[in-house]
Amino acid sequence: MDINIKDFRVKPGKKVALQKWPTAVKPFYKSKEHFQKLLERHVEELSALQNVLYAHDRYALLLIFQGMDAAGKDSAIKHVMSGVNPQGCQVFSFKHPGAEELDHDFLWRAARCLPERGRIGIFNRSYYEEVLIVRVRPQILRAQQIPDDAFRGKDIWKERYRSIVHLERHLYHNGTRIIKFFLHLSKEEQRRRFLKRIDEARKNWKFSAADVQERGRWGHYRKAYEACLGATATESAPWYVVPADDKQNTSLIISRIILDTLKGLKMSYPQVSARRRRELRLMRKQLAK
Repeated sequence: MDINIKDFRVKPGKKVALQKWPTAVKPFYKSKEHFQKLLERHVEELSALQNVLYAHDRYALLLIFQGMDAAGKDSAIKHVMSGVNPQGCQVFSFKHPGAEELDHDFLWRAARCLPERGRIGIFNRSYYEEVLIVRVRPQILRAQQIPDDAFRGKDIWKERYRSIVHLERHLYHNGTRIIKFFLHLSKEEQRRRFLKRIDEARKNWKFSAADVQERGRWGHYRKAYEACLGATATESAPWYVVPADDKQNTSLIISRIILDTLKGLKMSYPQVSARRRRELRLMRKQLAK
């Protein structure tokens, strides 16, 4: 069963109603063994394309993962990127900003972590937290020491959406391709995963009282995500709403999206000039002796 990535892509300029997007779809695999074979094939392709990305040295790839707690961001990154050369890949997780970060604009700390050309950067949560958790919990915004006139007569969220879109457009024109994944988890599946984290001792460290408190704001987060996805989905930096109730399906969909994006870049290994080929032949003769 082929994965059509257009089924999960948010159309730019369209309002997003998450209740219309499924949290689960028919599996793209027939069994656990079949899933492993499909994922291995995707990972092998991704590893080969990463080598070309590095050698081509014209593009960078930025993968952004967002979702509710227990949506499977860590798991997706672990499985999909398992075959990628760690020298060409960097992962950053964005927690609550520290004192230095609060003294800069809200995009500053993410800008410092952007991937170089030839590399893949992964943001496990990202600057989008500034229009999600900060919107749901306004006390965080008050702690950001923003001048009073930044709020006067303005919709700060629209201003931030605009800043994000402008940043992503700038990055696109300078060679960075951005793929944004919203892992769409149902509230019931989150409940089951939370219970599992409590019941299995080896997963206790993943769970805290704050997780339950944030779950109580589920409706507020849904509205924040809907507004964010609708305002920041563009042709150059698309959002994909990935069903997240089935982690195996999630990994296959994400890996397919990454592969299709990289293949669309039309990359190649650098061409060797005639002069360089002559030099190589000469060096080979010397080594053969």
